[in-house]
This record gives sequence, C-alpha cells and structure tokens, in this order.
Amino acid sequence: MSMLVLDDLLLARDFSSISDRALRHALDLAARTGAALHLLHVNVLHDDDAKQSPGTGLDKIREDLKNDPRAASDEALDAVSIHEVTERDVSAGPAILMYASENDIDLITLGTHGRRGPKRILLGSVAEEVVRRANVPVLTVRGGEDATHLPVGGVDRMLVPVDFSDPSREALRHARELASLYGADLDLLYVVEEALHPAFYVGGVSSIYDVEPDIEEKARAHLQKFANKTPGAKVNLNVHAVPGRAAASILSFVEEHEIDLVTTSTHGRTGMDRFLLGSVAEKLVRHLRCPVLTVKAFGRSLVADAA
Repeated sequence: MSMLVLDDLLLARDFSSISDRALRHALDLAARTGAALHLLHVNVLHDDDAKQSPGTGLDKIREDLKNDPRAASDEALDAVSIHEVTERDVSAGPAILMYASENDIDLITLGTHGRRGPKRILLGSVAEEVVRRANVPVLTVRGGEDATHLPVGGVDRMLVPVDFSDPSREALRHARELASLYGADLDLLYVVEEALHPAFYVGGVSSIYDVEPDIEEKARAHLQKFANKTPGAKVNLNVHAVPGRAAASILSFVEEHEIDLVTTSTHGRTGMDRFLLGSVAEKLVRHLRCPVLTVKAFGRSLVADAA
C-alpha cells in the first residue's frame, strides 16, 4: 500500500500569465494535500518586477479557484499556508534549485513557455534546466495561446508513458496516487519502436512486426502485469500499445485522447550525453499543452510506503 506525501510545495513566479497558470495548479494541489506553498520570485539582473511581492495577485487567483466547481474546497484553499520569498541571483534556475534543496521542498512547480528552435537554444529554458537537475519531482505548466486551459480541478484523465524500467515504475506509483487524489482515469502507454537494429536485417526483415506480428497484444498484457505489480491506489486503469517514436507517439496520444496530466520519468542526463541522446521528458515538457509531472527513480519520491 502507498500514499502521497507532500508537505512543502514550491512555486517559482515571474509574474507572467504562464506563471499565474502554474500558481493556480500549485494552490489547488496544496489545498488538496495540505502542503505549505512557497512562492519564490528570483530577482535577476535588469528585473522589471523587482518591486512586486511573490504573492502579488494571489487573492484573486484563490477567489477564481473558489468559483471552479472541480477545484479544492473553499475551506481547503483558505487553509493553505503561504511563504513568500524573494531571492537575488544572476539566473533563475540555480536559485530555484538552491531554495528547494535548502528548504526541504518536496515538489517544484513552474510555468514554461514551450520555446522551440533557435530561440530556445539561445535563451535556454528555466523549466528544462530545473527538470534536468532537480532531485525532486517537477510539475511544469505550459503557457502560450495553444496551451490547454482546463479548470485546474478538472483532471479527468492522466497518462503514464511506460518503458518497463525502474524510473517508469516510479512514475506509475506517483500517477496512481495523483489519479486517486483527482478522481481521474489512468492510461498506460507503451510505444513500440518498429525499426530493428541493422544487425537484425536478415532476409529483408527490418521491422519488429516481421518478427513478432502480435507484439502490441503482448505489450498490453505486459503493461497490465506491470501495473498489477506496481503498488498504489486503486484507480480505473487502461493499457495501450502503439507503434512509432516515443516522444512523437506520446504527443499524438495526448492530443487524441484529451489527456489532462502526464506523469513521466526522466534520467536527468546532462552534458554531451543529453545533447547526443536527447530526453523524451524534456521534449514532453517543451511540446505538451497539458501539465507534465517528471519524477526520477533516484530522487525524492512523493509516494511513501505505508506501514
């Protein structure tokens, strides 16, 4: 048996509409779990928002949530303990990570602009840096006109991409508890990489389907066993297997099935290894329009084994 343990939640604010959207999710989650909410603004060089308080606009956001019938109760929203902090640093990412480490934060939440192409390469992404380097789970909330703007309490369907590794099992453990918290259905997805390694090209065989035509059926059965052996809350769970490339297939599945929240694992690669191999988790953070929770098997877990 497992349970969700969330005592201190950090929301990094830059006073943008994207940051406000992330704050809505963070405040609702803190109300549902009883966590204290830390509002952190990092005052970097040439910061035009230096005079604003980290809690600017919080009362309005709380009142908006109270008008959302699927958000946490009014009493729970009013009861959230708020800690407002301003830090000064040359860049936001390291300051967020340092605050999280020094204050025993369980979960970091922040907005992401979802930049692509040369602009992202030149400017970087605070969200991706935090996802890559944090040793605690990170919830990113996408901004932009094309971002999903559902009521934050309206998490009806969640997705966990699974590759049968220990990190993906940890992601599933978190997803079970969150699905129970929101009353959501949970989907497990395995992406079948169709192409075989050239060493297996014998007699014109280049696809895994030439070797195992029923591989999707086998994958679904394996997913069900994987889910059954992963502890956690009892939730309505469905398994899926589709052919394709991991990131692209996950993105398509989320759009087609109107997923509200994705929980995924990340290995936290850095340096040349990350540039050569890329990171599926970072691609999801960059491109998905719904919130993404990333967890690491070697980092802090929000799921504690109950006695």
